[in-house]
Amino acid sequence: MQEIPLLDCPSPFLVGDASGKIMNEYGRFPCKIKCGVYAFMVRGQASATINITRYNFKEGDVLWLESGSFLLIHEFSDDALVYYLLFSYDFLEKSTFRHRVTLSTMELHNPIFHTDKEVSAVIEKGFDMLFGAVNLKQDILTPDVMVYVYQIIEHLLIESARRHKSIVAKPQVRRTEIYHEYNDLVLKHYSEWHHVSEYAEAMHLTLPHLCSSIKAACGKTAGELIDEAIITDAKAQLKITNHQIKEIALSLGFENVAFFNRFFKAHTNMTPREYRNSE
Repeated sequence: MQEIPLLDCPSPFLVGDASGKIMNEYGRFPCKIKCGVYAFMVRGQASATINITRYNFKEGDVLWLESGSFLLIHEFSDDALVYYLLFSYDFLEKSTFRHRVTLSTMELHNPIFHTDKEVSAVIEKGFDMLFGAVNLKQDILTPDVMVYVYQIIEHLLIESARRHKSIVAKPQVRRTEIYHEYNDLVLKHYSEWHHVSEYAEAMHLTLPHLCSSIKAACGKTAGELIDEAIITDAKAQLKITNHQIKEIALSLGFENVAFFNRFFKAHTNMTPREYRNSE
């Protein structure tokens, strides 16, 4: 099978599998996923940070990553096996998907779904069918066909989430609502809004109320979530791109490169240059 691309899918779609050993190769540094990723844990266990939240997943779990997600793999067990289906950014941006369902419109805040044995068996058979179709001499998996595959996956995810109550129920605890809204805003604006007060203003909340709600909901401070998003993006750019450190600093909202260097070292114990040159 082909290797998983770090950023975007080199073709409209890609079907494959990966062992735990291969997946651990991607855990050396965070990357920003430009393509859409649908993955199924056939066996084994793993842990990874998606955006700014750490998750554990195991056999039978389904993972859905939207375009623009940050991914940092911490560890896959040696016996792990993952089936994956990638959709390129251009493929997702076609007019066919103009009204597609996303995690945010589903009010879904957990990108991982656990399936029972019966559903897992169906998913495996579905992947087996895709693997067989990919290996045919006759090209039957065209982009037009994969549009329907994508839509089927969407509906399966929604139904699975509803059955397992992964969709946030309403009414919910107010601090949880605030946390999810804040989390979404951070992922959209961390490169321009570095101060919690800016988010409080956008959310029409007092600064103390926002800070206490975030701390109660996730155990971290509101400022820590902003810093984690910035550091994750910085690490990804330093490892994956050839951008100059000054360019990276500017893209993340730092007008002063020296301040960016101090910020990065305070959170990683390394300068940006040292991190870029590290193994």
